Amino acid sequence: MTEKIAGMVKTLKIRVKDKHAAFLGQMAREVNTAWNFVNELSQRAIREKRQFMTGYDLQKYTNGYCTCEGVLVGSGTIETVCMEYAGRRRQFKKQRLNWRVSNPSSPKHSLGWVPFKARQITYRGGQLTFAGQKISLWDSYGLADYKMRAGSFTQDSRGRWYFNVAVTVQGEPSAGTAAVGLDLGLKTAVTASTGQRIEGRLFREAEAGLAKALRAGKKRQARTLNAKVKNQRKDLLHKFSTQLVRENAAIFVGDVSGAKLIKTKMAKSVQDAGWSAFKTMLEYKSHQAGIVFSVVNEAYTTQTCNVCGVIAGPKGRAGLNKRMWECECGAVHDRDVNAALNIRARGLASLEAGAAA
Repeated sequence: MTEKIAGMVKTLKIRVKDKHAAFLGQMAREVNTAWNFVNELSQRAIREKRQFMTGYDLQKYTNGYCTCEGVLVGSGTIETVCMEYAGRRRQFKKQRLNWRVSNPSSPKHSLGWVPFKARQITYRGGQLTFAGQKISLWDSYGLADYKMRAGSFTQDSRGRWYFNVAVTVQGEPSAGTAAVGLDLGLKTAVTASTGQRIEGRLFREAEAGLAKALRAGKKRQARTLNAKVKNQRKDLLHKFSTQLVRENAAIFVGDVSGAKLIKTKMAKSVQDAGWSAFKTMLEYKSHQAGIVFSVVNEAYTTQTCNVCGVIAGPKGRAGLNKRMWECECGAVHDRDVNAALNIRARGLASLEAGAAA
């Protein structure tokens, strides 16, 4: 019998059928109104009374809004808006946050967002009930099998709506026994110590078509192309991360910092590679499967021979175009696979050191 792993919270994102767009759009405008009200109220309290109002303070001033004629949103949604506003203001250390703009023709238009509490939603017979309305979903997860928690409805740049809800899932332990090291790069987004690779240039391949659409003023086509690239990247990373978790008992990845490189001329390539999303997928899937996931120091892993340990590989920018190199010990290396093997070795060594301690 397969042993279950302790449950973890996961957010499911499910497409809402387009016929509900008008209903959700009206609710989003009401949420924007509430957000802008508490934004102004908070700013005045800070300016006039030197008081930073908490989410609970803001809720007192929004009581009754949901009972106004024509307002669809419930009290749970308004309460969540107040708490979210106070949390974001505290997080960004600002006296006032950006306004939420409902006008779709405005360049500052805010994409729709309607939060909810668990008590506001029910799911029965393949339909979601929210604010007195039956909402149909493209349910590929089988929501009836989950106990739903808080979440939100969100809108993307193409006007499509999604139902995002937190659920508790039970993990299945991985049957893998191997260990793998992963080297993150730009031309090749991910290279595994086994030699498997993921190319990281999906946006670059679509860039010419996107530029052509923008020059022609076809904004809708441009948004569609962007969404296609995003979905392709997400699908590729999800499939590869799932395969790695299924086949291994330990996964080690280099500590390359996308946050630093994104401030350089390589920003477009860094975003195209999707490092942050990939590491997030690996982390939660590894936790769910009960296997080891660790980020290790990747310094000199490209230049160090994984056979003899001598630093003899290509260095600096001049060496970036050298994909293969030969060590003085006679070993011939693919630079990315060699780096992944060194990352794997460092990860295993850290595990052994931890076990010995």
